Amino acid sequence: MKNLWDISPPIAADSPLFPGDTGYSQQWTAEIGPGCPVNLSAITMSPHIGAHADAPLHYGPGAPPIGQVDLTPYLGPCRVVHAIGCGALVRPEHLRAFTDAGMPPRLLVRTCLKAPTLWSPAFAAFAPETIAWLASLGVLLVGIDSQSVDPADSKTLDSHQQLLKHNVRVLENLVLDLVPAGDYELIALPLKLTTADASPVRAVLREL
Repeated sequence: MKNLWDISPPIAADSPLFPGDTGYSQQWTAEIGPGCPVNLSAITMSPHIGAHADAPLHYGPGAPPIGQVDLTPYLGPCRVVHAIGCGALVRPEHLRAFTDAGMPPRLLVRTCLKAPTLWSPAFAAFAPETIAWLASLGVLLVGIDSQSVDPADSKTLDSHQQLLKHNVRVLENLVLDLVPAGDYELIALPLKLTTADASPVRAVLREL
């Protein structure tokens, strides 16, 4: 059996939230007992909690929702790069040594020693020129272990706009604490939510 790394954080009522997001809550609508053979629940949450895939609709008016995007970027060869201590922005110089001619079309970047369990605006994001540069290398998907590819206080979302411009997909809130740098197979399929701006994913890496 090939080794498998689960790179998805747990989703619960105390999951860290980007300000404005709806937290996770669950209600039991049926419970096993006389006359009822099943437990059944209803959940409410922002689709941006935990490991998730943003849809172009999230940052582009009239752009496709997550249920309409091609699944190809979310499944296949992937490279994990460590850029711990890179500062507020992951820039091309932090990644250049790891993007040789054999670069796969998916890149996940680890920026912190330990995935956060509480909300903090002090996280690393992508510089917009990094997204454009990676797209020029044929990268179809980028991922990061922080809450957003843009700084928490950004109002222009420059890196998200580069994703839109170059048709690159993104995964956020990954947990890469135990993943050595190197090449893997990524499996992180979003749900077919036909009108949603994002989808939770159960993101995993499998050794090649």
